Amino acid sequence: MAYEVRRDFVGYGGHPPDPKWPNGARLAVNFVLNYEEGSEPSMQDGEGHTDIGLTEAHGMGQTIQGRDLAGESLFEYGSRVGFWRINRLFRERDLPMTIYGCALAFERNAAVSKAIKEAGYDICSHGWRWIKHYELGEAEEREHIRKAIAATEKMIGERPLGWYCRYGPGENTRRLLVEEGGFLYDSDYYGDELPFWVTVEGKGQLVVPYTLTNNDGKYLTGIGNADQWFALLRDAFDMLYREGATQPKMMSIGMHCRLLGHAARAVGLERLLDYMAKHKGVWITKRVEIARHWHKVHPYPGKGLND
Repeated sequence: MAYEVRRDFVGYGGHPPDPKWPNGARLAVNFVLNYEEGSEPSMQDGEGHTDIGLTEAHGMGQTIQGRDLAGESLFEYGSRVGFWRINRLFRERDLPMTIYGCALAFERNAAVSKAIKEAGYDICSHGWRWIKHYELGEAEEREHIRKAIAATEKMIGERPLGWYCRYGPGENTRRLLVEEGGFLYDSDYYGDELPFWVTVEGKGQLVVPYTLTNNDGKYLTGIGNADQWFALLRDAFDMLYREGATQPKMMSIGMHCRLLGHAARAVGLERLLDYMAKHKGVWITKRVEIARHWHKVHPYPGKGLND
C-alpha cells in the first residue's frame, strides 16, 4: 500500500516511554543551527525576487522590483558574521550542536563548511536549497534530495543522516527519503516532544520532532531583547528538567545565523548555555546521537504510532 500521511491526535498520550537517556539523564538537549545563507530564493538563482524570511525586513511588506540589496545583505550577515559568533560560543564550551544545513549554502562558503567539519557538528540536511518543499513536484523533490546528499558529502566530508525541510514537508517527502535510503531519521514534525516510529511502505522511519517555540524566530514575533528570549528558553528548560525527574524529556532549540548571531541576541544564548551547565543530569548532544540512541534502545517495533 502506498504511504499516506495521516494525522494522529493521540501519540504517546499520558504514557510516554522512558527514553533511558545515557547516564540516566533527565533531559536531552539538542541545539540546532540553521545554516541557510546563500540557498534562499534570490534573483541570482532565478526566482525573480529576494527572500527576506527570518530577517529584520520580515513582515515589512515591501515589494521591490529586481534585486533587494538590503535583503541580500541581511542574509549575508549570517554567513559572514553570525555563524562565527555562534560557533565560537559552542567551541569555547566544547559543546556539540546540529547543523540544519542547506547544501548550496555549504557550497557557497567553504570556510564555514570547513569549520563545521572541524568542530564535528552533525548534519541534518535542510535540503539542497532553503525553499518550500511542499511546492515541489515528486520528481523535482527527489532530485533535490539527491543533490543535497551529494553536495553535503563534497563540502563536509560525510552524508547527512537526518532531514528537515523549510517549515514543512510535502506529502511525498518522507516516502522519498525512505526510498533514497541512508537517513536515520527526519525531523519534519512539530507535534511531539519525544522521538517515535512511523511505517513507510513497510519500513520503519524514526521521527525526531522539532519545535518552532524554542526558537530565535520569536525575535520576529514579539520578543524584543536577549533577556526575554533567555527567559522563554530558561522556563522551557526548567519545566522539562522538573518533569524529567520522573519522565525524562527532550528539548530542541532552533537558531539562525542571521538572527541569533547578532551580538545583542547572542548574549542570550551565552547565558542559556552557562545556565544549563549548572544542572546535573542534562545531556547536551547531537541530533544524530538522539536518533542512534532511539534506534538502539527503542528499535522499530514493526509498526509505527499511526499504524
